[in-house]
Amino acid sequence: MELQEYKSKDPIAWCPGCGNFGILNAVKKSLAKLDQPPQKTLFVSGIGQAAKLPHYIRANCFNGLHGRALPVAAAAKMVNPDLQVIVDTGDGDCYGEGGNHFIHNIRRNIDITVIVHNNQIYGLTKGQASPTSEPGMKTKVQSNGVVLNRFNSLAVAIAAGCGFVARGFSRQIENLSNIIVEAIKYRGFSLVEVMQPCVSFNKINTYDWYAERLYDVGESGSYDPNQLQTALSKALEWGDKIPMGIIYNSPHKTYLEKLEFGNILVNQQNNDINGIFEDFA
Repeated sequence: MELQEYKSKDPIAWCPGCGNFGILNAVKKSLAKLDQPPQKTLFVSGIGQAAKLPHYIRANCFNGLHGRALPVAAAAKMVNPDLQVIVDTGDGDCYGEGGNHFIHNIRRNIDITVIVHNNQIYGLTKGQASPTSEPGMKTKVQSNGVVLNRFNSLAVAIAAGCGFVARGFSRQIENLSNIIVEAIKYRGFSLVEVMQPCVSFNKINTYDWYAERLYDVGESGSYDPNQLQTALSKALEWGDKIPMGIIYNSPHKTYLEKLEFGNILVNQQNNDINGIFEDFA
């Protein structure tokens, strides 16, 4: 399908220069590369600037509660396995409010793709520290600086059993779109964390800050993303050098394959729920 077929008519409400624009373009590019029909695609999001992305793509969309995108996405996939389910969420939405759902849906290995917009700050609520903020960062709330350690989402995901873990950069749209394509093609829970500056509230982790540190693990040609210990070692790497690309890719059985679901709900003929409503009348 052509790229413009995924364009929504909704006006974009992000700040000029926001890293979310690059992620939006990369997502649309990935759908076009996969020739993914909008009517067979479901975007699920919670609350936050990242959660606005589904509004700007012509496809099915469900906006849920803060941190609760993953339960909805998991349910939709179980009810209709033929639906391509993509979660758009932020570092606060997914790792903070939604941290428990993040861990246990990885354990279940639900066949969904989760794109986390990581700007290392809470952008929608005006700049308090998020789980991925750097120690020492001063905000209006953390006026003396962040004292908590940074949440290492990639390492946690690999340790919890996630079979596809990747990191991209919102400025590198073509590379990011290729990563998202591979994540969508992966059968199981796939995590794509995207480093994206918040130009309004995070003056530390800027475009230049990321550009100086991010490097692609695949550039050498010798990196094997199928090796667990190597992937975990890369996931733990953070500082002057930050790895991106496909960090880990190791397929294993999905939740539905383990349960061997036979009669999928969307295919059942008797879907009359009027009796249920009458019971609660």
